[in-house]
Amino acid sequence: MIKQYFALCALCLMACLAFAQEKLSIQVIDERANPIVGVTVSIGNITQTTNTRGMTTFPKVTGASQTVKASYLGYETASQVIPAGQSTLNLILKPAMHQTGEVFVQSTRARENGPTTFSNISKEELRKTNLGQDIPFLLDQTPGVVVSSDAGAGIGYTSMRIRGSDNERINVTLNGIPLNDAESMGSFFVNLPDFASSVESIQVQRGIGTSTNGAGAFGASVNIQTDVLETQPYAELNNSYGSFNSWKNTVKVGSGLLKNKYAFNARLSRIATDGYVERASANMQSFYLDGGVYTQKHTLKATLFSGKQTTYQAWYGTPEPLLTGNREELPAYADAMEIFDETERQRLFNADRRYNFYTYDGQTDNYQQTHAHLQYSFTPNDKVSIQSALHYTRGAGYFEEFRADDRLSRYNLPNVIHGTDTISRTDLVRQRWLDNHFYGVTYAANYKVSNDLRFTVGGAYNEYIGDHFGEVIWARYASTGNLGDRYYFNDAKKTDFNIYGKADYRKDDWLLNADLQYRIINYRAEGPDQRAVYLDFRDNLHFFNPKFGTTYFINESANVYGSYAYASKEPVRKDYAENPLNEFPRPERMHNVELGYRLRESNFNLGVNAYAMLYKDQLIATGALNDVGGSIRQNVPDSYRAGVEFDGAWIISPQFEWRATAALSTNKIRNFVEYIAIYDADWNMAGQQVNTYDKTDIALSPSTVLSSDFTYRPMEPLALSLTSKYVSRMYLDNTSSLDRSIDPSFVNNLRALYTLSAWGLERVDLNLAVNNVLNTKFATNGYTWGSIDPSGTHNFYNFYFPQATINFLLGLNIRF
Repeated sequence: MIKQYFALCALCLMACLAFAQEKLSIQVIDERANPIVGVTVSIGNITQTTNTRGMTTFPKVTGASQTVKASYLGYETASQVIPAGQSTLNLILKPAMHQTGEVFVQSTRARENGPTTFSNISKEELRKTNLGQDIPFLLDQTPGVVVSSDAGAGIGYTSMRIRGSDNERINVTLNGIPLNDAESMGSFFVNLPDFASSVESIQVQRGIGTSTNGAGAFGASVNIQTDVLETQPYAELNNSYGSFNSWKNTVKVGSGLLKNKYAFNARLSRIATDGYVERASANMQSFYLDGGVYTQKHTLKATLFSGKQTTYQAWYGTPEPLLTGNREELPAYADAMEIFDETERQRLFNADRRYNFYTYDGQTDNYQQTHAHLQYSFTPNDKVSIQSALHYTRGAGYFEEFRADDRLSRYNLPNVIHGTDTISRTDLVRQRWLDNHFYGVTYAANYKVSNDLRFTVGGAYNEYIGDHFGEVIWARYASTGNLGDRYYFNDAKKTDFNIYGKADYRKDDWLLNADLQYRIINYRAEGPDQRAVYLDFRDNLHFFNPKFGTTYFINESANVYGSYAYASKEPVRKDYAENPLNEFPRPERMHNVELGYRLRESNFNLGVNAYAMLYKDQLIATGALNDVGGSIRQNVPDSYRAGVEFDGAWIISPQFEWRATAALSTNKIRNFVEYIAIYDADWNMAGQQVNTYDKTDIALSPSTVLSSDFTYRPMEPLALSLTSKYVSRMYLDNTSSLDRSIDPSFVNNLRALYTLSAWGLERVDLNLAVNNVLNTKFATNGYTWGSIDPSGTHNFYNFYFPQATINFLLGLNIRF
């Protein structure tokens, strides 16, 4: 029923092309009367880009005058009041006397109308939704995105999957500088709380995308651009409060342009919550500072930002019987979870969907990450620009946990002799540390031969040094241990070099694109890990990643595009350390084909694309997790993801606007082999049962993801929105078993934004979000594990990360 409803909505949205409205036509030109292509033009909450004639059209303004704004890289922002009823407007953009900062991302972003499948999220769009939730939740309405939160409400540890690909396959850059952790490949926005408050725009490229720096993009890349130059001084106070005692407090100031050359910005933020899940609290602080020298040809910008978080662990998840109500299964789950204390068993038996396995007060993740960037741009003329950056990231922290009746030998400690008793087990508290450094250089040079031909050469060299070690900080029976002793120590080093070249050539109605990248990775680790297993590996990899594409312009409003890309990606640390097949992991390789159609009209935007991602040796999640919540993966020789995506927006009238997305896909493994451990009467592993599947679904990859955002503006200062999200069934492992799956979910949110200018203030926003307004009980992430017991029964245990029921966030933002 839900699928039919959204399919009907999509058809209605496409049918809207048949309706005509009175239009306001705007042309943007330079001082020589040449049209400027790709200019961002906005009226109120509606944003468009100009076509090849510098034109764009909006619904005709009625009833009152409004202000139109136009901005483009290298030009000063222009604004002009449009009288009610006016139907045409010419805007002249003057060359900017200063570079503003967009130049730092132009080498790694997809060009407007290029043969790449992407979505752009502007600062204005982020402003409407940024009430303290992590960046993945702010991207929830982009095509094919599925988000989840360990704590349930979008604050703390969050994750996202795009086209079924998780954080480890999503490349994230900040102004072209890699954010992904060099070893795990994940991007942990919990370490950058409230970073969205310092973001100018985000581009999400689906598939392999264009060549970028850092980890290979095997599902998507997220290109984040931080705030650009503001020539006028400003100050902002942004505060929100919501369910689960959630708070966000932000102070942000900027100097504007001083002495026509210098500018500084600063932000200080605090985010805290008790969490939806029991004890899943988060307490996070961050700061952001930048200062720059801006001239017409040169920009030198230094940026320092840091985040510190203390997050109570909730990565164990909730046992399935607490969600389904089949409480007769809870004793078996308690045994499997090794809960033998009667008090804890009763706590489990009486719990609800908010259950948290952990109870120790100090069961927290504590981490601080500080980034320093120094970026330089030189633009000697309108044909050449050169950018370079130095970066350094310092990360250090630990997670602490209580261990009941653990073996002393696991911590290299001898047994304790107490009278005539020999004590080999003890209660203890341990900390497991990460202490790392990440630094490097990025560079790019852009040459515009003519309006029809452009070249880019860029790349990066990055180096990572990381130590992994553990300490026992308390034990009931301390044996010979001393505070500060390390029971394991493993160090790792990874270097990553890449160089790429890009060319764009426009010939009549065709735009041709070529993009070639060469990448070298050297990765080694040595020393015992947390399992007391000596981890010693070295992997040297060389990758050549070519990409080709073309766009055909049907007319000034519509085009079709096609592209082919090939990419390779190295395994992550856990693939070497915890391979379920006891094999040395192989790098993943993928062919990516994209075909799409775009239409940009005055009141209607449409994008439809089809894709195929064909993998060799894809590292697939088995469905099980390691002891820090990471998914255990194995290589599978042959797998694929293929589908169709839709992204549309219809401005029905100045009062009504509708946006919708759809992602329909099939995600399969061919000839998958499953291994299930078999235990004998003494619970020793006696072998494995092998099951084969000709074709099966990839774990945690939904076949249908749909979203809708309907906005109504009863008056100019007020916007009311209903957003909806449907995610189809997802399987916890790779067997397509309904018994090990996540039910489909359909979730609706209400938003209200009231904006005014009064009392000498530039802007006041009153923002209300009521999330999950229908109180749906759902989950979007989980895991499973099991074995065959001595009786020959296959037992499996499913765990989920339940998302919050109805909750709210209320924000008040003031800009001076």
